[in-house]
Amino acid sequence: MESIDSVQSREVARAETERGEVVLRRRTTGTGADVLELRVNGVFVMDTLETSSEIELAAQALAVVPDPASVLIGGLGLGFTLQRVLADPRVERAVVVEIEEPLVQWMRDGTVPHGPALLADTRATIVNADIAMAVAEARSSYDLVLLDVDNGPGYLVHQANEAVYEHPFLHRCREVLRDGGVLVVWSADPAPALLAAMREVFGNAEEQAHQVLLQDRPEEYVLYLSRR
Repeated sequence: MESIDSVQSREVARAETERGEVVLRRRTTGTGADVLELRVNGVFVMDTLETSSEIELAAQALAVVPDPASVLIGGLGLGFTLQRVLADPRVERAVVVEIEEPLVQWMRDGTVPHGPALLADTRATIVNADIAMAVAEARSSYDLVLLDVDNGPGYLVHQANEAVYEHPFLHRCREVLRDGGVLVVWSADPAPALLAAMREVFGNAEEQAHQVLLQDRPEEYVLYLSRR
């Protein structure tokens, strides 16, 4: 792990919402890499250095659906799942539901440098809402539903997000998926209860572990995939 002396960090943007504090920091590592880091209520959420699992969240689903024309993404983050979705020419529409309006604004105004170009894609629509409410009220159907709304059921930033990993919400995700559609859920840790719930709701579920490095510290993130 890098020493304190080898990393310089400064705050780029901060906002207070009804759910707490959202902070964007920029750090320069000892190797000279310039990294943006997102924290919510003091908890590390993601950065621009290790993005492989956010990308795989989309890639795994895109690989198993022949015609993923319509995609719903729960959680904008720093945009890497959306970026991977839009890189696929088969995608005609990508709806991203993000509850934190400041994060959307930072992506739009260039506080996150790659944000404006990404959100300028006419296939992308950003909805500032809670994912549970958005899915409950959805009138469209989707080929993919990709969820990265918290750190997973075992390491929640917001306790209210617990419902996203439970049977009623998973049932609703199944309802908005077209036949052959796929749900993928990102988790910072193995979540056997989530795996069991997805198997009960969909009749199938797959667990995929992804090894990552966070500031030279090995971690394992997990994707859970079910198909309607």
